[in-house]
Amino acid sequence: MATKDAPPRWDRKMQQRLARGEAAALGEVYDRFASLVHSLAHRVLGDEKAADGVTREVFAHIWEHPETYDPRQSPLRTWIADVTHRLAVQRLRDREEGRRQEADRDPGEPPAHEELEHKVRHASVAARADYIVHSMPLPLRRALELAYFQRRDYRQTAADLGVTEDEARRRLRLGLQLLATAHDTGTPPGHGGAV
Repeated sequence: MATKDAPPRWDRKMQQRLARGEAAALGEVYDRFASLVHSLAHRVLGDEKAADGVTREVFAHIWEHPETYDPRQSPLRTWIADVTHRLAVQRLRDREEGRRQEADRDPGEPPAHEELEHKVRHASVAARADYIVHSMPLPLRRALELAYFQRRDYRQTAADLGVTEDEARRRLRLGLQLLATAHDTGTPPGHGGAV
């Protein structure tokens, strides 16, 4: 059983392998986290091509700077999500800044700085919510999917999951409480490490 001071073994070993420059380690990390990275980047940017670019940047960063990951600070998944979020938000800001400069050359009114920050905050909350849903335990996620996508109430959710109504209510309440934290900071939980 892992203690709070000891990072998960896989994360620790992967960081060591990446630090040694093992290309196979990068391949394993890519296989495990590429869909998460692309999904988060797409949530922030709303553009497939831009999400592809951020995905490449994230894995290049992982390869070039494995020392910036400290397994004692957070799981590898969280660190990768943090790197993705930061790079995607920076790309969004750069894109909007480019549009603003283009608008300055045109006779129209340039978009306000507040509009850009609103877009960044909105994209950050959406990416955080996506991260929370994909990170939550399967029983919670399944209950939320039934309630949200299939419009089931807690009684129907309980029947579909084969659990008591109290358990279904508990899962839905906890899942919703976790999702409510998406508005807290705009970055996925446990983030804050340097990129």
